[in-house]
Amino acid sequence: MLGFLINHGVLFVAAFVAAMLWAAATAAFFEPFNVSYDHRAIIIGGKRRMLISSGIHYPRATPDMWPGLIAKSKEGGADVIQTYVFWNGHEPVRGQYNFQGRYDLVKFAKFIGSQGLFLHLRIGPYVCAEWNFGGFPVWLRDIPGIIFRTKNKPFEDEMQRFVKKIVDLMKQEMLFSWQGGPIILLQIENEYGNIEGHYGQGGKDYVKWAADMALSLGAGVPWVMCRQTDAPENIIDSCNAFYCDGFRPNSYSKPALWTEDWNGWFASWGGRVPHRPVQDNAFAVARFFQRGGSYHNYYMFFGGTNFGRTAGGPLQTTSYDYDAPIDEYGLLTQPKWGHLKDLHAAIKLCEPALVAVDDGPQYVKLGPMQEAHVYASEFVDTSKSVSENVSICSAFLANIDEQKTVTVNIFGGTYTLPPWSVSILPNCIHTAFNTAKVTSQTSIKTIESASPSYSNATKHGHVVLYNKNTLFSNKWVTFQEPIGAWGNNSFTAQGIFEHLNVTKDISDYLWYSTRLNITKEDLAFWEEEGILPMLTINKTRDMVQVFVNGRLSASKVGNWIPVKQPIHLVEGSNDLVLLSETVGLQNYGAFLEKDGAGFRGEMKLSGFRNGDVNLSNFLWTYQVGLMGEHTKLYSPENQEDADWKDLQLDSVPSSFTWYKTTFDAPGGDDPVALDLGSMGKGQVWVNGHGIGRYWTLIAPENGCSKYCDYRGTYHESKCTTNCGLPTQSWYHIPREWLQASNNLLVIFEETGGNPLLISLKVHATETICGHVSENDYPPLSAWFNPNLINNKNTINNVAPEMLLRCDDNHIISDITFASYGTPTGSCQSFSLGKCHSESSLSVVTEACQGRNSCTISVSNSVFGDPCRRIAKSLAVEAKCAPVKLSSITQKLENPTTKDI
Repeated sequence: MLGFLINHGVLFVAAFVAAMLWAAATAAFFEPFNVSYDHRAIIIGGKRRMLISSGIHYPRATPDMWPGLIAKSKEGGADVIQTYVFWNGHEPVRGQYNFQGRYDLVKFAKFIGSQGLFLHLRIGPYVCAEWNFGGFPVWLRDIPGIIFRTKNKPFEDEMQRFVKKIVDLMKQEMLFSWQGGPIILLQIENEYGNIEGHYGQGGKDYVKWAADMALSLGAGVPWVMCRQTDAPENIIDSCNAFYCDGFRPNSYSKPALWTEDWNGWFASWGGRVPHRPVQDNAFAVARFFQRGGSYHNYYMFFGGTNFGRTAGGPLQTTSYDYDAPIDEYGLLTQPKWGHLKDLHAAIKLCEPALVAVDDGPQYVKLGPMQEAHVYASEFVDTSKSVSENVSICSAFLANIDEQKTVTVNIFGGTYTLPPWSVSILPNCIHTAFNTAKVTSQTSIKTIESASPSYSNATKHGHVVLYNKNTLFSNKWVTFQEPIGAWGNNSFTAQGIFEHLNVTKDISDYLWYSTRLNITKEDLAFWEEEGILPMLTINKTRDMVQVFVNGRLSASKVGNWIPVKQPIHLVEGSNDLVLLSETVGLQNYGAFLEKDGAGFRGEMKLSGFRNGDVNLSNFLWTYQVGLMGEHTKLYSPENQEDADWKDLQLDSVPSSFTWYKTTFDAPGGDDPVALDLGSMGKGQVWVNGHGIGRYWTLIAPENGCSKYCDYRGTYHESKCTTNCGLPTQSWYHIPREWLQASNNLLVIFEETGGNPLLISLKVHATETICGHVSENDYPPLSAWFNPNLINNKNTINNVAPEMLLRCDDNHIISDITFASYGTPTGSCQSFSLGKCHSESSLSVVTEACQGRNSCTISVSNSVFGDPCRRIAKSLAVEAKCAPVKLSSITQKLENPTTKDI
């Protein structure tokens, strides 16, 4: 795919950039260096470092996406990329390994090294991660005598074999730091301390065994155990939480590491969508470094997508967006990304002071809920300005009051601290950044239809796409999935078998079928008593659907919930079919090998004259999966063998139906989404690739608020959206999986959706806004100017700046609002105040229109002074549009626009 990147009037060919990145990824990355640590920090090549890490899980993106995600992480201030290693993805069958496509861990690591970043590899091999079965391969539970994550030889043997496989692979590919590679840290186990108590002494022994095993592999870099307070002396224990500023490792010899800063949260089907305000996230990070932290990782910096059946359970969504700074599609989420980028720059300015202080910073009480931590090369008298003799000095001023703005005195000056915020002073004089003051742009993203609206469709039964001014339409065809046993691979046995023992997780679906004989006397008794026979199941998960004589009678969703359902039976033979469905295997908790799925306890049919009928002892016929799965109806190679039939309009909606059509890809490079809001529950494939499960379960009507207050301790239910709406309606189709035309779309629908209303959409930032005051801080970039570093006071003379930026391959097409003065309102609702510079629109238009990004100085020298002695600000709203080659050429031929 050929695209264009526009930045300050320079044209790059995207394919050339990708090729260069891959060429770099196959070369050497660093001069070999050693990694160690002391009580203060990770030591890289003999130097203490303050490290910012970006969490990215390689299988939740595609290889074509990896370079861009890594580049945006680096631009955002990351030094490190952190990822889990997914055992069940790499070894789906025991002894058969997969390191291809989305699971090409080596390629991912080399991309990281090629961009000059480090890698923290969390091997686990248990990962949790809201990933199917916590990353364990399901075949593991079939090994005789196995108990996961305790002193158990069958488990230890398998775990050691896989961990050694990964370490040896990384050595073979020369990817450790001492080989010139990017890997600086490894992790063994994962949050085991949360469940260790369930295993007694076996758990304690297992922790020591896991540590000794990891160290015996000779990786040559430090190992980490997160949430493990009893981690052995030669393993670093670390913190996972929303806040870790109070965390201290279990030994003075270890630094404070924050392996998971939950800057968002995952969503579950039928639930609200969580969000974490960036002001609170920045506050937590600043507090961590203020109080002695040295390594911090965002979980997640990019969340991505649970493609196929990789989502964990129970009931976790296909989207793993996680409210991350880079969204599921690879686009920047603003202001989160930009505000955190500025935070990282401010922390980096303090790094010389942070690494120089050995025993801890000076602590200064500034008020009842206000405090300062000062990092300096020597003792500082904080009651007066810092002496010129102090070569290094940085300070963090915190106000942990949730309501009040407070003015504090320190260094001979006064500093105003908003509630729940930290101000960072890289030189112990000037404030470079405050966590509560967001000056980064706001981006409003849209999922735009790649086709005309439904009302413009020419006829039913087509996916309509608008591509290069041509209307394409492709007819739907269907295949009806049989209910119950369908193949010669079914089998019959007495009793109720556990779901996973039968399916081995090759499918979500397991059919249980039996036959009941009902007499005239039974029917007479029910009529006489005015009752129906009652099907009772002690416990079931995640979903069960009940069919009687081929018709759906009931369905239940839940995690080990009881089922009590009246059913209609007729005289003679009755077919009772139960469809047990998993929606992501359990990914967290003790004794995962025992969790299973399907049914537990007694199953019976009550309401008979002579008592209950115990169905648990009946003969049942078992069928794993769907006929459409078995024949691979979704595969492009299998289409000629499939018995597809034209969609009949009177059959819509229909349950247990496969639908197929073809479509042309939307033009341009914008990420693509499939709108499945009209469907029910099922799975979807594009060109044979599993896009994931879909489900239009509705979130509760209440629990969301229009205003999210960042102040105060965050929890995953604090700031949520989507009340009264489906948890997820849009599903990511990676561009890498699309061809220009004739793309195969196959959907399996369980509950009865309407494919006629499915549409293809493109995801992009449409509106960008900025609001910056002349009293805001100078841009962080100014602090890296050598002239300003040498003269500490000249930073006061640098005006604040507004930075506006569209997505890659987009330009600012129109300025819809611009006012320097006293504008009011917020993004998409700005209005003029009493004070307004008439030159605002022309200045901003000249600086920005037709460009991918622009920077505008917020000062009277640019806009004039429309009202003296009044603090002024600049508010701008602009539209972004995809790049057109003609507009690029014109801009390059007439490069008159300059940053102001």
